[in-house]
Amino acid sequence: MKSVQKAIVVLAVSLLVAAQATEARTRTKQGKTQEVTLRGRLGRTVEAGGWLIIADGKKYLILNAGRFQTESWFREAAEVEATGTAKPDTITTYQEGMPFEVRTMRAVGSSAGTNNVATTTNAGITRVLVTGDSIVQAQPDTAVVTVAVVTQSATALVAQQENATRTEAVLRAVRAAAGAGAEIKTSGYNLQPQYNYQQNQPPTITSYQATNSVTVTLSDLTKVGPVIDAAAQAGANNVSNLSFILRRDRPARDQALTEATREALSKAQVMAQALGGRVIRIVEVQEAGAGRPPIVEREANQFVRGRTSQADTPIETGTLDIRAQVQLIAEIETRQ
Repeated sequence: MKSVQKAIVVLAVSLLVAAQATEARTRTKQGKTQEVTLRGRLGRTVEAGGWLIIADGKKYLILNAGRFQTESWFREAAEVEATGTAKPDTITTYQEGMPFEVRTMRAVGSSAGTNNVATTTNAGITRVLVTGDSIVQAQPDTAVVTVAVVTQSATALVAQQENATRTEAVLRAVRAAAGAGAEIKTSGYNLQPQYNYQQNQPPTITSYQATNSVTVTLSDLTKVGPVIDAAAQAGANNVSNLSFILRRDRPARDQALTEATREALSKAQVMAQALGGRVIRIVEVQEAGAGRPPIVEREANQFVRGRTSQADTPIETGTLDIRAQVQLIAEIETRQ
């Protein structure tokens, strides 16, 4: 009797293990493809194909929407019932929704009784990619000027000492001319030997050159000329940089971006009209290419080179070009 009971237990355990293995194989198979019947509403998407079904709060991306788009009931928010295969292993651009290859689809509810709008209008949907550009001119609000003291002597110590004395004088003069709101900093220092090169001979040191650079940032552009004049009169003999920038550039950039967007939209509307249709939806819009900050540079060393007079240095700031570019994807409804 006990042997019979033992045999029954062994058989039951074997059947249970076999059932679990079958269930595991089924789950593995369904992880790749799974037959699905669902009921929901059609919605648009930026994914290729452009349509999905929203059912029970989940999104199903229709992989073969073109097969059903000629149906009169196929439109946004239409209620449908669809049967097909879910393909979780399929990779899409934006991963919006479960990839779903539909085998059958039909309208249900109120959507099933609507008129054949798609057929009577004979409309088609296409997408266009357009680019809008804009350039806004703005006045700079900040100047950056770099002046330098360059000294040369037979010994490194003398070159350095002479440079330090002249640079201190330049700093005092620049601070007085620039005023309290200026930013003044040492931006470079260099002490190096100068060589004489003779053919078939090793180079020989003839002197030493010291260079001390000072960068001045000014929000008052009327002080650019006086700062250069003061630096030159105090001993600066090189202006290595003079540029004008726009620090508070947000209003100009917003204006350029707005105009670029309007131009892109206008292009889409022109294309739609040329095709006998209209723009029905903006699918995507993005800023393209954030360029480097606008800057106006001037030939700087002309302000110091050969200066012997006390005449004021004339400065013309010019204007800056603020650029914006926008790429826009629009859906166009055309009559076929």
